[in-house]
Amino acid sequence: MKRYAGFKLLAVDDNEHNLFTLRALVEQHMDVEILEARGGAEALEIAQAHPDIDLIILDVQMPEVDGFETAQMLKARRKTRDIPIIFLTAAFKTEDFQRKGYDVGAVDYLLKPIDDNQFLNKISTYFRLIEKERQLNQVLEEKVAQRTAELDQAKQYLENILKYMGEALLVLSPDGRIREVNPAACTMLGYDRAELIGMSIGDVFEEEGEDQADAFMGTWLEALIRTGALRDIDAAFIAKNGERLPIL
Repeated sequence: MKRYAGFKLLAVDDNEHNLFTLRALVEQHMDVEILEARGGAEALEIAQAHPDIDLIILDVQMPEVDGFETAQMLKARRKTRDIPIIFLTAAFKTEDFQRKGYDVGAVDYLLKPIDDNQFLNKISTYFRLIEKERQLNQVLEEKVAQRTAELDQAKQYLENILKYMGEALLVLSPDGRIREVNPAACTMLGYDRAELIGMSIGDVFEEEGEDQADAFMGTWLEALIRTGALRDIDAAFIAKNGERLPIL
């Protein structure tokens, strides 16, 4: 059974016979879509038009634009810079020659004449890596989607609690600013939500004297932030119309 359906390979070689051999070998063993280019310029055009190419097999020795120049231009373009490139070469002339290929973005080399098994094993390895990466990305995307849905559900649940609870609720920042209120708080205090957001809690808290105000903005506010509740205090909120509303 042939594998790697949906994968796309670009073979680049100025020799028509080499392209035919590569195509025949790949099609015999893999269900891979094969694109062909007979030079560097054509390879750039095809890669730009097909940014979903999974792997490029690129001959080094080509006239006009050689494999090194082609790879360098592919890596310089946003659409094609992440496509892995395997160089085909007749021989490693020098270590500098080999290093140059890696410097311009090659991930591997294959020697000519091509050994069928080595070639198939090599490209299969990269297809498997790509396959694993796609599977991992899919799992991560599913987890992110699931977590996002859970957070949205939790947010909706909390919003419903705020909206429908009978008691007034004011959410404060550490500096005593009102960050959120529920409809019951707006009704109790006589303010619109937009008016309350950003106000200091001291603006709606009974201030019969400096001691009372200082007590709330100091000890009481600290206790409220730490425990989430105020207990056993004799104080009140002041509504927009001036009405005194005892804190129970």
